[in-house]
Amino acid sequence: MKIIYYYQTFVGLGLLLTHPKDVDVIIVSSIHFGKNKQNNSDIFLNDNNPHDPIFNQLWNETKEFSEQGVTITCMVGGAGLAYHELFSNFDTYYTLLVNFIRSKPWIKGIDLDIEEDVSLEDVQMLIHKIKNDFGKDFIITMAPLGTSLSYDGGSMGGFDYKTLYLSKEGRQINWFNCQCYNSFTVDLLNQIVNNGYPENKIIMGMESGQFTDQSFIENIKKMKQKYPSFRGVYDWEYLNAPPNSKDPSEWAKLIRKIN
Repeated sequence: MKIIYYYQTFVGLGLLLTHPKDVDVIIVSSIHFGKNKQNNSDIFLNDNNPHDPIFNQLWNETKEFSEQGVTITCMVGGAGLAYHELFSNFDTYYTLLVNFIRSKPWIKGIDLDIEEDVSLEDVQMLIHKIKNDFGKDFIITMAPLGTSLSYDGGSMGGFDYKTLYLSKEGRQINWFNCQCYNSFTVDLLNQIVNNGYPENKIIMGMESGQFTDQSFIENIKKMKQKYPSFRGVYDWEYLNAPPNSKDPSEWAKLIRKIN
């Protein structure tokens, strides 16, 4: 069972570095595209170019985690119009994305969080390009709402995930980081599996603010008991992971004890 943190508020990962074996994946968030102050097309990690010295600690720490066996990936999208910009000037922005990832060889995958209307064909094209450019071992994940997998039809991206999943490009998706922020339950996992998605493709995602105690542990135990090979869990985000916001690394330590 994978234990995953999304990491967007870069407060430092020193506490987690004291027990790196308790985490499997750290997803650095989030990459966007647009015009910089010089009005040139550019790539951004949140509000700055990812090569800005402001991120030196981030890249030093994630490199250290990688050396400790933790998988580092990078999220593209989320709130905003990252994909609108990407697909409107694809050759330029995709090249910036590729160059950025190649400059940080410890980044081993990409997480596609599509929260704006795009065409299914563009998503398939993007997945094909990523796999072709980075190879078969490069991880591709997506971050749909849990309900986008429990029911067929629309999604935040405007396309049907089942149609994508059943396509040849969909078979390149390593797993889904499901946003289950109001329904982090075994019932939702039941619905997703019953709708045709293998349990080993599903990461159930919780939001830190949902829980102020350790009650999330019982939910995870129920998921693992019913689906022993389900892929794992994530928390959005590391900054204030429960139950102790002063030590967000405790979240991973508690879940590792379930494994």
